[in-house]
Amino acid sequence: MTYQETIEYLYASAPLFQNIGAGAYKPGLQTTHALDAHFGHPHRRYRTIHVAGTNGKGSVAHTLASVLMAAGLRVGLYTSPHLVDFRERIRVNGQPIGEERVVRFVAEERHVFEPLHPSFFELTTALALLHFAEQAVDVAVIEVGLGGRIDCTNVIAPDLCVVSGIALDHTALLGHTLAAIAAEKAGIMKPGVPCVVGPGQADEVRQVFESRAREVGAPLHFADTVAQSQAETTDLDRFDSPFGPLRFALQGPGQAQNARTIVCALLQLQALCYTFSARHVAQGVAGVVETTGLMGRWQTIDTRPLTLCDIAHNPDGLRHVAERLRRLPARQLHIVLGMAEDKDVAAALAALPPEATYYFCQASVRRAMPAPGLAALAARFGLRGKAFDAPQSVATAYAAARQAANPAGAVFVGGSSFVVADLLAHLKTAR
Repeated sequence: MTYQETIEYLYASAPLFQNIGAGAYKPGLQTTHALDAHFGHPHRRYRTIHVAGTNGKGSVAHTLASVLMAAGLRVGLYTSPHLVDFRERIRVNGQPIGEERVVRFVAEERHVFEPLHPSFFELTTALALLHFAEQAVDVAVIEVGLGGRIDCTNVIAPDLCVVSGIALDHTALLGHTLAAIAAEKAGIMKPGVPCVVGPGQADEVRQVFESRAREVGAPLHFADTVAQSQAETTDLDRFDSPFGPLRFALQGPGQAQNARTIVCALLQLQALCYTFSARHVAQGVAGVVETTGLMGRWQTIDTRPLTLCDIAHNPDGLRHVAERLRRLPARQLHIVLGMAEDKDVAAALAALPPEATYYFCQASVRRAMPAPGLAALAARFGLRGKAFDAPQSVATAYAAARQAANPAGAVFVGGSSFVVADLLAHLKTAR
């Protein structure tokens, strides 16, 4: 099979959460342990850092990897979902896994995994952990897919656990309260392994992590209490830290909280005898986009008119987006918006600015909410605009927003990582 045929085979034969949502979720670690044993427990051949959280875990994982790369380590990075190409999920020193390796993995191992009926994420995780061993990485930063306790990444034995933050998302699978979701995320904590939790957590969330830490004997560090006295500023162009003033490349919604989490995690890594200097930290946080290929985090697409995109997709994330949009120096705001049906769409819409003009669209995945239905629901919250219900509706809506925005205006594309993925794929094809 070719690379494209291999990817289509994986999508067709293994349920993909990115496309169908809860139907692809496979609780339990039985299949993961079987695959891990078959490949000889490859994650035991290198150090690992485990990163969970509702919002911000991707930014934290990429930035930690970037700092460790700046220090000269060979670093694996496993994240999800991908935006344009499957290979974005699995990187070594910023380079995506090769197409040939993906093809060979399926060709050589399908006789093993087909009888197990793994999910897409279980297969992808097995490939990532194996690839990092083959590439002789020093350390791998592993992002949780969903939850933590029974996520298939939870087979690793990390040096450090990081939880970026807790908010309501995937409630049908993880629970309908912050405490229930926190319990799933806290499931990555291990005996004797320090755990960093992002700042600003609700009292019930803190209690869950404190209880879990006592239960398993894990040193617990809340980023607001550990790093706040040393890093109080929210100016991410000059973020005062124990490593000196830092300029964080990621400056979008929620990144001030992520910055504190990263600083606290780096302090813990130093205590664990990871060797890096203040210069490496400064290089890593400033160069994360270039070194890791990170996309979709308050990403600037164009400057005339100012055009931005962000993958925030739940009420908490979109509240941060709305705050940032209101601060833009733009006379007119045009928002290209699409959402997944299995999200709390009403709460997300309630967070968005009514003064903008909206271009409602539908991403090219089965989970996407039809644009007319989204527009009708949005109208209840005073959000007005036009629905684009044709094929390639993200690209069509984007073109309409760009045409309507004058140079003094601004365009934002978001509401779902799938909308951003469609946009970036369209822009790549249009080049």
